Amino acid sequence: MYSSSIFDTFSPQEPQRAPIGVFDSGVGGLTVLRQIYQQLPNESIIYVGDTARLPYGIRSQTEILQFVREILHWMQQQRVKMAIMACNTSSALALDIVRQEFNFPILGVILPGARAAVQQGQRIGVIATPATAQSNAYRQAILEIQSNVQVWQVSCPEFVPLIEQNRIHDPYTMEIAKTYLEPLIEKEIDTLVYGCTHYPLLSPILRSLLPHQVKLIDPAVHVAAACSQELDILGIKNTHPPMPTRFAVSGSSQQFTQSSLQCLGYTPMVEQVCFADTVLS
Repeated sequence: MYSSSIFDTFSPQEPQRAPIGVFDSGVGGLTVLRQIYQQLPNESIIYVGDTARLPYGIRSQTEILQFVREILHWMQQQRVKMAIMACNTSSALALDIVRQEFNFPILGVILPGARAAVQQGQRIGVIATPATAQSNAYRQAILEIQSNVQVWQVSCPEFVPLIEQNRIHDPYTMEIAKTYLEPLIEKEIDTLVYGCTHYPLLSPILRSLLPHQVKLIDPAVHVAAACSQELDILGIKNTHPPMPTRFAVSGSSQQFTQSSLQCLGYTPMVEQVCFADTVLS
């Protein structure tokens, strides 16, 4: 699947010790990072938050593709052995293209999430950013797996900015959530997919508004499992103690540190990087 030159990216002595790159527009991808910590505790991680250019969900495909290429080129320079798009918008609009351009595995969150959804229900709701919803990526992935299910999507443009601003427990966030969920509740969904990696951070609010029988699908859980499987197939799963996670953002490191504390449970050391300065080949 990958050329032998994939291993040129790693340390020639011990390629399994090379880090995994995880990226998102902001703190949402930390939900994926938490799952990697749980499922792959020996892996070293470089986490990238493109906070200077968030939210991705209102960007065009051309912009998203440019941002993703810049981040992946930067990650390539850091000698990652794999990259995970912990961002549904990037997965929907750029994954298939950049997989042809880079010689290391790149995983997205949509297909693992779609597979999990069809295993749980027949009436599936998807909440997503405007760009992800408009792409129809989840609907297409779900129906390709199971054609006889019903899928409804709702665009939720205000969720990511509210989460990035630490307004999860703001009464306004609850009101917005009610508005977004109402049409899905009316359709009597039995399963709800978090179509953005930020949204699990809203789980207590969403759970309180949904009927108790509705199952919640967090694609982060399933992309971490897919990552584990891919590392096994390639024979590059790390069996040594990991290096400390490295955090790099394009915007304010202080703001990211404050926003990420609740999700991580600790205060990360964060460096600021300009991914747009990456020289594209």
